[in-house]
Amino acid sequence: MRQHTTFRQLEIFEAIARLGSFTRASEELFLTQPTVSMQMKKLAETVGVPLIEQVGKKIRLTADGQQLAQATREVFDIMDHYTMSVAERQGLKQGKLSLMAITTASYFAPRLLGEFVKLYPGIDVSLRVTNKEQVLASIADNLDDLYFLGQPPEDIDVVATPIMDNPIVVLAAPDHPLARMKKIPLERIAREPWLMREKGSGTRNAIERTFSGHGLNIHPRLELGSNEAIKQAILAGLGLSALSRHTLTLNQPGQFAVLDVEGFPILRHWYAVYPAGRQLSVVARAFLDYLLGRKETASQAADNRKR
Repeated sequence: MRQHTTFRQLEIFEAIARLGSFTRASEELFLTQPTVSMQMKKLAETVGVPLIEQVGKKIRLTADGQQLAQATREVFDIMDHYTMSVAERQGLKQGKLSLMAITTASYFAPRLLGEFVKLYPGIDVSLRVTNKEQVLASIADNLDDLYFLGQPPEDIDVVATPIMDNPIVVLAAPDHPLARMKKIPLERIAREPWLMREKGSGTRNAIERTFSGHGLNIHPRLELGSNEAIKQAILAGLGLSALSRHTLTLNQPGQFAVLDVEGFPILRHWYAVYPAGRQLSVVARAFLDYLLGRKETASQAADNRKR
């Protein structure tokens, strides 16, 4: 079967061309480096010529790669103009969008919202970031258009749509003895002092399920109420933790060591949630469609890997 270039592959390639780094591109797009490398290999196979070459520790585009980068930017510009024209025909020149998100979502929600506002500059948007309990209370009271959660509520009737991968990775200080080890067994990592979010946290529940599924228990040295507090404790040498890769968005590369642990990353999702009985506004539906469009490109890449 003939392979076809996917929009997601072009998006990854454009990020690499713009940032000059596979690592920075994977961080910006919230993908693993192996996924980025594999998609670029598939893209080169599809077009039939090398696009990127390694020069020492740096990468650079080949002549064909430079031409594709220019063509890709033109395609993206065309798509942006098309999206805007559709929005104008649908009356999205103005309107309001109210969003609410749990704290961890603050690492990516403003960027997604910023991209959307660039497409629809006449829309008035608001984003509130708070703890999970307040988000659930707002859902129950039907106060906002959409909510970002890492785990849909079980006791409220909602429509929950996965919009983005949310990999949970094990973090340590860069000088930690395990930082350079490969395929660290869960049994070994369980013996380390752990820093955890409060009980009831979706991330904590996922971590504990992973260990208990292998007959292991971990005993937290500290329980902390925010991801930033946990990150500071990691850098202070107080222990390890496992957090969403999204929490590293604002950190410099190399500031934390992402440990190579068996069973990690734990693959979860971010969800856009709204009460089941709520009729989404035109603006809220447009935003959800925008998020699903981003998700669809990732799904297409996954389908290509299975072929």
